[in-house]
Amino acid sequence: MRMAFSLFWLVAAGTGFALILNYQSIGGRTGTAPEHWPPGTQITPDSKRDTLIMFAHPQCPCTRASMEELNRLMARNRGLVAAHVMFFKPKTFSNDWAQSDLWHSAAAIPDVEVHTDTNGVQAQRFGAETSGYVLLYDVQGRLLFRGGITGGRGHAGDNAGESTISSLLAEAAAHYKQTPVYGCSLLNDTCSSKGIAK
Repeated sequence: MRMAFSLFWLVAAGTGFALILNYQSIGGRTGTAPEHWPPGTQITPDSKRDTLIMFAHPQCPCTRASMEELNRLMARNRGLVAAHVMFFKPKTFSNDWAQSDLWHSAAAIPDVEVHTDTNGVQAQRFGAETSGYVLLYDVQGRLLFRGGITGGRGHAGDNAGESTISSLLAEAAAHYKQTPVYGCSLLNDTCSSKGIAK
């Protein structure tokens, strides 16, 4: 009996661990980003530097790692890129809902401007569907990169997205033009495991 219980416990623990690993490694939807900066946007591309935009859900716990990586990215590439974070907010929701801890974390990063994206209008214009989605455009408004800047859901640390953007900003060869993005579905008013874009 004790051996059967131990075996059951090991199988259950192994299954749970495998499900967690699978969940952390499944990227969200990336959408279709415009190859050139679209018209009618809330922000304008910088005329002297490349422009980076991150789209974020203010209640997404996975996006905390993306903010950490954005902070590292900006520190390593100071003065080379104009950066913006667009936070989704349903029209009927209060500003307090949008101006969460993530909002304040983004606002504290040097050289990053933070904006409210009411009803996700800007996200839709840029094809963003998952929180933590990053786009990089050059001074001519041409798309250089799209995707995430974390290596997994909620995991900060070295990753292909951040390395690629740093290479592009240094005008070096980049191995990727797109990476997976890990986070909640951007245009949901709730953010939980049920709201993850798959």
